[in-house]
Amino acid sequence: MTPPMPAGQAPPFENLPPRLDLIAPADLDDAQREVYAAITGGPRASQAGTVPITDSGGRLVGPFAVMLLSPATGDAMQRVGAAIRFSALLSVRERELAILSVAGELRSDFERLAHEPAARTAGLSQAQVNEVLSGLVPGGLSEVEALTCRLARAMTAERTLSDEDYAAGLAGLGRERLAELTWLVGYYAALALSLAVFRPVLPASIAGASAAGARDRGGADPTAD
Repeated sequence: MTPPMPAGQAPPFENLPPRLDLIAPADLDDAQREVYAAITGGPRASQAGTVPITDSGGRLVGPFAVMLLSPATGDAMQRVGAAIRFSALLSVRERELAILSVAGELRSDFERLAHEPAARTAGLSQAQVNEVLSGLVPGGLSEVEALTCRLARAMTAERTLSDEDYAAGLAGLGRERLAELTWLVGYYAALALSLAVFRPVLPASIAGASAAGARDRGGADPTAD
């Protein structure tokens, strides 16, 4: 596992140079346009302003930009993601805790930037967000939320669960919700890999919002050289 950061601090941003330019809507081919419409017009549209989908020019950002590179697979991935993200099996707080656990363990800057606001909207404090990103289980969580956070990080780091953690997951979440958590961790780990390989351009609007909150997070400015 990634070593935890000092209490109250989030890990610094990696600030690696981008490899993939974002594609303007006018430049999409027919297959890409179908994926674009499914992403921007589907259930994710309800989260506009919380988790970024497009930049100010309407270009898909983050993992959605990578999905356009292979539209058939990208469409399948976005459908899985929509099913997981908007499932009622896990609470909003449980989902965001799990996503940030994956982002912190895999050092996925975009996932971190995209989901910090969603986590705060769900009622998590910035200090709690920082601790999750640092590999810790923050205080002030319910017993089930703390379990979700701990199991998500273990799944991400170890790619499995010990017998003890599996039993705790069954007891605390039940089989169906544990399965949902497992799929969620796997999906966001796959997105983190796609982002690490292709490094889509980070729009100024997202980077700027992150820079404004960098002092509160106790981490480095993601726009710094």
